[in-house]
Amino acid sequence: MGTTSNSSLRSAGSITDVAGIEVGHFTDTRRPTGCSVVIVRDAAVAGVDVRGAAPGTRETDLLSPTNLVDRVHAVLLAGGSAWGLDAAGGVMRWLEAQGVGMEVGLAKLPLVPAAVLFDLFLGDSTIRPDAAAGYAACEAASVHAPAQGCVGAGAGAAIGKVFGIDRAMKGGIGTASVTVDGVTVGALVACNALGDVIDPDTGRVIAGSRTPDGKSLFDTRRSLLRGEAPKPLITGTNTTIGVVATDAVITKAQATRVATMSHDGLARSINPVHTMSDGDTMFALGTGKSGKTLGMMTLGTMAAEVTAMAVVRAIRAARGVTAGGLYLPAVSDL
Repeated sequence: MGTTSNSSLRSAGSITDVAGIEVGHFTDTRRPTGCSVVIVRDAAVAGVDVRGAAPGTRETDLLSPTNLVDRVHAVLLAGGSAWGLDAAGGVMRWLEAQGVGMEVGLAKLPLVPAAVLFDLFLGDSTIRPDAAAGYAACEAASVHAPAQGCVGAGAGAAIGKVFGIDRAMKGGIGTASVTVDGVTVGALVACNALGDVIDPDTGRVIAGSRTPDGKSLFDTRRSLLRGEAPKPLITGTNTTIGVVATDAVITKAQATRVATMSHDGLARSINPVHTMSDGDTMFALGTGKSGKTLGMMTLGTMAAEVTAMAVVRAIRAARGVTAGGLYLPAVSDL
């Protein structure tokens, strides 16, 4: 579990420490790609904030605070770029089989917002998550802490691509949680960022774009500021996507604000972030299982904290990979 002390928020934990949350991964063995699902069988109040300029999403309009439906039953994160949105159909099929969904008279309709990231650089790009992959991720879901690194939606993720994919490093998926006054906030984040990943406590670059010889870190922010020209980018070939969940009792408008504040965690741990070539998207879920409310100042601070922690843990858990003639080292390889 996340810490129960306000003074030691750096404990580990996972999004499944939030009561009512289950997580499952599907990782394709044919090439590095996959999907991850966050399931809320009893439904959760939901919000979303899309900050990147090149998003790939589904059902995000549903989550506007001014729109009718305020609860969803799962959130899908997937590789495969826009093709990966197909995996949400498999999540819906699995939830329907479990009797989970919004009552619409003749059936129960599962509501499954989704976001995707671009991982087509690694291996055969015709292999991407589909409905069967989404179904398999649901079959694997549990309340146990999910695996991190090169699994699920993080299987084909790469980071540090400002100066070219050949100088990039391996991304991944990570999770973390914190607890304050009996309320838990957790995050699950798949990091496929254009920028470098930063330790938010020290400001030090952990992983990202490498020097031309590939042996050390280039420090993208400082390189850009001293006039180094970025390599021309293919639009939408990056993106960090994730889910922040809490067991606090919150409204739909508050869920949207939690999603917004979670992006502060991305800004602390990724630089540059929210670029024209990223589709950064964060969802927020409120299960209400704690039966407690907590001020939005504290909830938002917790959301940013666990998001940053999850990004760092994703990168530290990743392992180097070679696919399709491309080698992406991990932190442990440098």
